[in-house]
Amino acid sequence: MDLTPWMGPVNSGLVLLILTMLLPNLNLQTMQAFVARKLSRRTRRLAAYIDPYLSITIHEYEAGRMTRSSVFAETKAYLDGAVGSRDGVGVRHLNAEDTRGGGDKVLVLSMADGEEVADNFSGATLWWSSHFEKDDDKGSRASPRRSYRLVFHERHRDLVRHAYLPYVRERGRAFMAQSRRRKIYTNIASSGWRDDGNYTYSLWTEAVFEPPKTFDTLGMDPAKKKEIMDDLDMFKNGKEHHRRVGKAWKRGYLLYGPPGTGKSTMVAAMASYLSSDVYDLELTSVETSTDLRKLLLQTTSKSIIVIEDVDCSSNLTGQRKAGGTTGKDGDAATTTPKIVVDRGGGGGHSKVTLSGLLNFIDGLWSAFGEERLIVLTTNHVEDLDLALIRTGRMDKKIEMSYCDLETFKSMAKIYLDVDVDSHKLFPTVEDLLREVELVPADVGEHLTPANPRDDADSCLARLVNALQKAKANKDAAANAQGQDEHTGAIV
Repeated sequence: MDLTPWMGPVNSGLVLLILTMLLPNLNLQTMQAFVARKLSRRTRRLAAYIDPYLSITIHEYEAGRMTRSSVFAETKAYLDGAVGSRDGVGVRHLNAEDTRGGGDKVLVLSMADGEEVADNFSGATLWWSSHFEKDDDKGSRASPRRSYRLVFHERHRDLVRHAYLPYVRERGRAFMAQSRRRKIYTNIASSGWRDDGNYTYSLWTEAVFEPPKTFDTLGMDPAKKKEIMDDLDMFKNGKEHHRRVGKAWKRGYLLYGPPGTGKSTMVAAMASYLSSDVYDLELTSVETSTDLRKLLLQTTSKSIIVIEDVDCSSNLTGQRKAGGTTGKDGDAATTTPKIVVDRGGGGGHSKVTLSGLLNFIDGLWSAFGEERLIVLTTNHVEDLDLALIRTGRMDKKIEMSYCDLETFKSMAKIYLDVDVDSHKLFPTVEDLLREVELVPADVGEHLTPANPRDDADSCLARLVNALQKAKANKDAAANAQGQDEHTGAIV
């Protein structure tokens, strides 16, 4: 190898002395900076000949320790799930971590400090290693700063940057979706010390969420159930469509119907089907529209934001009194009505405005995050402001009604595992359901065995008795009303 080009750094001091003597007016500091730059460039070139390998470090936290890096979490999931379990390259030294909050006490295994594992991608070999660095100034509460380092040959620079790292992140997200524990959040503020020694404050309180209800166990007309599942599938796979048409990747659902028709159960089934976290937003606890926006900023992507009984939580009626007018698409044109919430005991009222809630659902801030459902439930859809439930805000409106024949068949199969079409009591139930309104919650209660001796026959007989009583009450009320009308009495 010709080392002539590298003789410059050896005689740099002599060169500096000669230049200073020949050019006495030249600033010494300028000359020193010039020579330093030359030395740095030559040294880097020499290092490239000796060690042609590059490295990328992925730290656990961004912006100091304020935010946990999503890239780190995805990389960790990829290494633990894809590389660490592969035959021939398995990690030999592992760390065991508690899942924290898991009732089954499952331990999560990850690479120990200094452990290295190789990976192959498109003919290139790459090496991952894990590193832990203790924070001495955090005291006993501190946990190590964790990072992953990727080493690869410089000829694979473009491959790593444009193909391999995006692949790692995508595969990591897939592993996280398979193994993650769903959580439910409520807007009660919480605070405490994190594992890394930093104090944290959150506007939400979380708990592990494992809803037992799924679409398989949801009693509903099978055709209606399939329609909802198909809609959710379109949403789940619609990232490219939303990007192409320039829409935020979100969708609004309105569930309406009498109490006991399964609105909350539907939310649980949707969360289970989409593997989404649930944010249960209690609107009466939100003081201002600004607070509402802060809550939104602390939610995650791939989640369901639920406002249950929105007609009870606030005054979102469609009757805008003096001072409020209706503009295009039912939006407020001038003065925006306030959501007045009586907290009891003579307390103050919420200053959340209808405009603030609409912006939360469909405004600029609603584009924060992606793959998000916003679900409103109500018992009285006719009382809600039209601006709140128009298409574009509530894209899918689902009526949760009284138990009909198809819903009953579905529930009988789920609760009793019987084909009721051939059961002797089926014609009686069929006739009564046409005359009596009974919510699915009550039907399910009657179909549930009450003691070890109960079977399908006794459960169906109990349901028939309940339907007959309901019909008798209905007939009695109708007769009483007819007599009042006949005598001219005022009811």
